[in-house]
Amino acid sequence: MHIGIVCPDYTGHLSPMSTLGRELVRRGHRVTLFSLPDAAPKPYVAEFEFVPLGEREFPVGALARFSEEMGRLRGLAAIRFMVRTYVREVEVLLRDLPPLLETSGLDGLLVDQVYGAANSVAERLDLPAVTVCNALALNTEEGVPPFMTAWPYHDSAAARLRNRLGYRVMDRVIGPVVELTNRRRVEWGLPRARGLNDGGSKLAQITQQPDFFDFPRRDLPDCFHYTGPFHDSGSGEPASFPWELLDGRPLIYASMGTLQNRVPRTFEAIAAACAGLDAQLVIALGSRETALPTGLSGDPVVVGYAPQLELLARASLVVTHAGINTALESLAHGVPMVALPVANDQPGVAARVRHLGVGEFVPAHRANAARLRAAIEKVRGNPAYRSRALEYQRRIAELDGTGRAADIVETALRTRRPVRRGEASTVADGGPR
Repeated sequence: MHIGIVCPDYTGHLSPMSTLGRELVRRGHRVTLFSLPDAAPKPYVAEFEFVPLGEREFPVGALARFSEEMGRLRGLAAIRFMVRTYVREVEVLLRDLPPLLETSGLDGLLVDQVYGAANSVAERLDLPAVTVCNALALNTEEGVPPFMTAWPYHDSAAARLRNRLGYRVMDRVIGPVVELTNRRRVEWGLPRARGLNDGGSKLAQITQQPDFFDFPRRDLPDCFHYTGPFHDSGSGEPASFPWELLDGRPLIYASMGTLQNRVPRTFEAIAAACAGLDAQLVIALGSRETALPTGLSGDPVVVGYAPQLELLARASLVVTHAGINTALESLAHGVPMVALPVANDQPGVAARVRHLGVGEFVPAHRANAARLRAAIEKVRGNPAYRSRALEYQRRIAELDGTGRAADIVETALRTRRPVRRGEASTVADGGPR
């Protein structure tokens, strides 16, 4: 088949989606990536054909400028900036995708959940599409807290009321995107979408979350599948590292991702919190453009970009922004976490880390050396965190998230029928494994 991928150029989305794409290439399919121009140079998309979107609005270098601004923001300011940019991206999707897909000769489409407007384009063109949740699954239901909150899960009337109020706020935040999409749907003779839950594929929705890395769900569609992480050795960018500087002490690895990582005081607080511990701190800034800070407490090893999987294999603790990829990679290595969620789905990831008992979290805007030190000492001092992380490492090792996801994609696109959860063990021709 010729399969298209529609995905943001953000590393946290493009990296796992490309892992799934490479698996489809290995199975003999042709894959074309539709994304903003800054996605093209990423080494992990080299096996795909590339079609740029929004070259005028988002020329090469736009992602670096976006990351520079986003990296300095926190809380509501970060959300507002992200939504403004998101609206512009959706405008580009709805303008550029229809003519490109009409002439592409595609047999089907994989759509990142945050680019759900592409499902409307596929619907208009009668092109089968599968939704892929590369971030935290955004599907809403009143029993589960909104993804952008760090609220704990409770099965109670009070918690459901709290969640409903949270979803009202979220609806207001994403309202401009839903309205923009609906205006185009009306032009195309399609029914209006009611919100996030109305925008997913009716054939299959796939998340790289294992089922245990979520709160209890009751209202997911029958075609929704928890598969497991989309990670392999080609998921990241090549990075050198001064391995000779590691001195044999227990390793604490700290990373704030590639977007919200431009606040020096965050790294200063992490360094101060770890100074004096019987551990060696490694800080990855998540950017090759940012100047390396000097004079940090405890003399940590600081690099712009790090070989994360290799460091996780040696780590005893991870300090993270609670991006879904870092959280799942940490669990895949059996490493407990202290999370510093900033925005987007990171609070929801941090809440699940605590819910599983594999770590603690301190909201980034409240993170100072004292609070971080207390959280780090709590996790390091209680072996239960490590034991539970090792248990989830075992469970992840039993999964083949990428392979299972590829099976579902092949079945859905070839048959154009919904792939139900009970049918997830089928292969592309619809037969049993």
